[in-house]
Amino acid sequence: MNPATPFREVDPERGLDQPRPDRLNPLHPQYAAIMAAHRMALNSGEGTYLDPATGFIVITAQAHADRGFCCENGCRHCPYRPH
Repeated sequence: MNPATPFREVDPERGLDQPRPDRLNPLHPQYAAIMAAHRMALNSGEGTYLDPATGFIVITAQAHADRGFCCENGCRHCPYRPH
């Protein structure tokens, strides 16, 4: 664990398949495609996926949870509770 980043609890009210709504608006024009790419990565055990909207590599919620702590970078699929 990164000593500069306190451990935070994974948010049990939001499944690993749900992004942080403040980081991916459900009204985003490519929301369905982004979520499909995330689900496909989760289902195949991949830790990342290619964002169909930006072309960036995005870390899945499962990969974040497996790391065990929040990196405080504002990640779209951060599974941890906000401060």
